[in-house]
Amino acid sequence: YQKLLKSDDSELKYTKAVEYFNKGDFMRASTLFDAIATYYKGTDRSETVLNYMARSYMGQKDYFSASEYYKTYVKTYPKGKYVIESKFMIGYCFYLDSPDPRLDQTSTYSAISAFQEFIDVYPESDKVPQANKLLEELTNKLAYKAYLNAKLYYNLGNYLGNNYESAVITAQNALKKFPSTSYREELLMLMLDSKYEQAIQSIDEKKAERYHNAIDEYYNYINEFPNGKFRKQADRILNESKKVVKE
Repeated sequence: YQKLLKSDDSELKYTKAVEYFNKGDFMRASTLFDAIATYYKGTDRSETVLNYMARSYMGQKDYFSASEYYKTYVKTYPKGKYVIESKFMIGYCFYLDSPDPRLDQTSTYSAISAFQEFIDVYPESDKVPQANKLLEELTNKLAYKAYLNAKLYYNLGNYLGNNYESAVITAQNALKKFPSTSYREELLMLMLDSKYEQAIQSIDEKKAERYHNAIDEYYNYINEFPNGKFRKQADRILNESKKVVKE
């Protein structure tokens, strides 16, 4: 391998780089491909080398570098033989780089943008179903992050202000932005919980109005989830709210 690196035989380096790639030795493969990339620039083999480079970094789980090579390929060969694969893989690299929902979601947004662009440009591709499935997963992740933010406000309660109202607004915005999320029931229940807690802790002048708000939110929840997993908890809130309003 060290002799190969010092060799001036680009054909040999290419052959051995492909061998290393096929054996799963992606680090050595990428190093050799990088060494011959300039030599093959402008030739028929150039786009193949670039494609191998991107795949070699994928093999090393260096998704950022892989995405950069896929982007370079698309820019350099907009009608190349690997362009559809490369456009999909740009989104997939960002998808694999997408972190835990509690962390910054820049990669998630980039993945969503890339997949949407892929679907728009190549609607007939056999990769579209997978892209749509990954898009759904990514948007659900963003919805879950919004739910966690709303839950944080709820847990803060009245600490340094009315955080229950912030919880409601955050949950409402999440439902508007991600109406089909699988966390829809959790967001609706959190809104009901928040309005109920807000009513409990209100000053007397606002109690009646806020309990009425909680009752209205109860019906919003059961209209969508009549047999929901939070139905017992919701019914308890309704009964307590009606009792206070009646009194």
